[in-house]
Amino acid sequence: MKTVHEIGRISGVSVRTLHHYDAIGLLKPTAVTEAGYRLYDDTALLKLQSILFFRELEFPLKEIKAIFENPNFDYVAALKEQLKLLELKKKRIENLIALAKETIETGVIKMDFSPFGKKEIEELSKEAREKWGSTAEFKEFEEKQSEGKTENAEEKMLLLFSEIGKERKKSPASPEAQAAVKRLQAFINENFYTCTDEILSSLGLMYTADERFKKNIDRFGGEGTAEFVSRAIEEYYKKRNLIG
Repeated sequence: MKTVHEIGRISGVSVRTLHHYDAIGLLKPTAVTEAGYRLYDDTALLKLQSILFFRELEFPLKEIKAIFENPNFDYVAALKEQLKLLELKKKRIENLIALAKETIETGVIKMDFSPFGKKEIEELSKEAREKWGSTAEFKEFEEKQSEGKTENAEEKMLLLFSEIGKERKKSPASPEAQAAVKRLQAFINENFYTCTDEILSSLGLMYTADERFKKNIDRFGGEGTAEFVSRAIEEYYKKRNLIG
């Protein structure tokens, strides 16, 4: 059995992230000592590895959780699917490197955008989602997207982050910050999918863990906005779910 700090050292996953995985029910510790320390066995480590494979393939936490909750889920079968996707991702990166090198060496901009395509990866990802079952939230998002209800929603959401960024010098627990989180949750509910407190908590973690989200949010809200939103969501989740 290993402690959360040992797991973090082995896997490179932060203690905060492991605590979050526990809070949302994605990766529960095998046991908890009387002193409150989380302990993980080899089975938990295997599950963590599978989670990290899915995260590398850009699966949202809510979908990974749904996959594990599916009674038909099989670790070996999942690993085979993950391997196919990782190989395609590797091939795509190699093609991009080759195109960049050719452009540098020849000085000629080749009008070839095929290496940037993700069609094969997206198709396989879709198959994996269909095989193990997407979450109700993901299906809801697809329905809204097909009906055109998400049109321009991404841009509007970035403008919302711009407004939230004006509060970033305040405490994440301040009434203004908490009101901003409530507006964010309501916006996601209206434009994308049912945003439960658990999903909102996952998003908060992603806003700082995923460099793409962090850069975009900070670009619109100002430096430090992503971190501010993440911590404000953490405070919001704690108050709403009475966990300290």
